[in-house]
Amino acid sequence: MDKRKALGIAMSLMLSAGVVAGCGGGAKETGAGADKKPAGGSGDTIKIGENLELSGGVASYGQSLSEGLELALEEINKEGVNGKKFEVVKVDNKSDPAEATAGALKLISQNKVVTLVGAATSTSTLSQVQIAEKNKIPLITPTGTNPDITSKAGKVNDFVFRTCFIDPFQGTVAANFASKELKSKNAAIFTETSSDYSKGLAKAFEESYTKNGGKVAAKEAYVKGDTDFRATLTRIKAANPDFVFLPGYYEEVGLIVKQAREIGLNVPFMGGDGWDSPKLIEIAGAKALNNTYITNHYSVEDKDPKVQKFVSAFKAKYKDKAPDGFAALGYDTGYLLADAIKRAGDVDPVKIKEALASTKDLELVSGKITIDAQHNPIKSAAILEYKDGKQTFKMKVNP
Repeated sequence: MDKRKALGIAMSLMLSAGVVAGCGGGAKETGAGADKKPAGGSGDTIKIGENLELSGGVASYGQSLSEGLELALEEINKEGVNGKKFEVVKVDNKSDPAEATAGALKLISQNKVVTLVGAATSTSTLSQVQIAEKNKIPLITPTGTNPDITSKAGKVNDFVFRTCFIDPFQGTVAANFASKELKSKNAAIFTETSSDYSKGLAKAFEESYTKNGGKVAAKEAYVKGDTDFRATLTRIKAANPDFVFLPGYYEEVGLIVKQAREIGLNVPFMGGDGWDSPKLIEIAGAKALNNTYITNHYSVEDKDPKVQKFVSAFKAKYKDKAPDGFAALGYDTGYLLADAIKRAGDVDPVKIKEALASTKDLELVSGKITIDAQHNPIKSAAILEYKDGKQTFKMKVNP
């Protein structure tokens, strides 16, 4: 554990005990409402804290989420919610769990937000869970898929929710696709050692894949920040797999796929939503990504009118930029929160939490969702295939 992380945890425990009056933290704060105001904002505003990865290793995720959330809140604020409009305080957690901890402390103790949104990754979300629980402030992660975020060892975290599906579902969908659609019998699994997301997906994939009758030919791991994977990929190739499951984030994934193709490892690769970034194509190259697949939350090719309305609005706001899955989930998180506050009839965090927990059949861009007893949405997943540098819709899988 590095010193910054230790400091963040210590600060969290101090705030939980009620002895911290305010924390500066190391996270960078931007956006309107950075000054101190009464809890929840002024009389006509609803103040929420955005704690996302706006810089650092997975900045692409945080930036997409922020853009999607901003678009949603702009639309919602045209009419408002119960006579109020959203005001957002942004914190850049720099893709660092310790910074996410500091950011959550600052947003709650100094900015007096009524809800936290973020982080993009599971590890940086997990670093905020205790803070949200102790301070009774709802925390919604748009894309943190690790099951422990909302429920661990049978205990539900009362104030923590998510807009995305969870790793066991995503891993099972990938395993079934590999077994039944690609007819894989002999897979390799390549994970990142420090990522809760990567390890959770790998575990779910292996359990379902072997249950389907498949065998795991090789299991290898890499360290975040590695750039040369050729030796490990050579070992994987020697095991003669017919499929490689690679649950990781786009920075390493792009290099791994590129180098795999360079050594002649041309079998199908598949990962989760962590691949979903325009940067992936820049890193790996369009040709190398042929014959690769991901599980994701939606597809821009979905003909559903709600999806196409969102895609058009996003492109209009962001200079014809196509929204990825992170942008869609940022957008959906805005509408999930607005729906809960409208039904709560108040900006009291406890009432917002209760309304979030009772969400049922809410129509969003990524599908109709109902929040289950573990505070996870019951929703479908999409499988996408990369063809010549573009994501193409393959199929939708219902829960």
